[in-house]
Amino acid sequence: MDALDGLWLDLLGWGGSALLVYSLLQSRVLRFRLLNLAACAVLVVFNAVVEVWPMVGMNVVLCGINAWFIVRLVRGRHDPSAYEVLEVRPNDEYLRHVLRVHEADILQFQPDFVWDPHREDHRAFLVQLLDETVGVVLLRLQDDEAYVVLDYVTPRFRDFSPGEFVWRHSQFLREGRIQQVVTSPSMVAPYYDRVGFTPRGDAFVLRI
Repeated sequence: MDALDGLWLDLLGWGGSALLVYSLLQSRVLRFRLLNLAACAVLVVFNAVVEVWPMVGMNVVLCGINAWFIVRLVRGRHDPSAYEVLEVRPNDEYLRHVLRVHEADILQFQPDFVWDPHREDHRAFLVQLLDETVGVVLLRLQDDEAYVVLDYVTPRFRDFSPGEFVWRHSQFLREGRIQQVVTSPSMVAPYYDRVGFTPRGDAFVLRI
């Protein structure tokens, strides 16, 4: 092996190791799995070239584990049986706890967010994955319209859009009183065009 080949091999090994470490710093579930899969694949190649077979075997197994979780996550991201939408009182203590814990993060995505838990025209929904809260949707009602006050996803599930289960499966929206949902124009990185909303000026609208 000449010096140039040795340099590229070193870069491959160090690059795979750096990517592996970087993947462990990710809070998002899907992003972690994708980066970890890429790192393990690089290390499979590296260890095969240097003939460290136990490490090849370990990284092949890790590739398989990551691929299995990725397929499971992608298949379940739009599966209504995987998530449950719970309507809670606007002044529910657990809801207030979630909003307090994530306050700084919430304001990054909806800088104008203000919630009055005592207003009668407000509705609140929690999106659950088993016993974990992965999203919060807060609405303000006006006549036959619902205005999105907050549509928040926790950092671990930011590669997904759990709020869509409120729009598609909430019993409250199915009752017929609400004719359309209007989003907040100030929301950062909205996803609504992917779940049936149509643009209207700076906002999006969903006809119920």
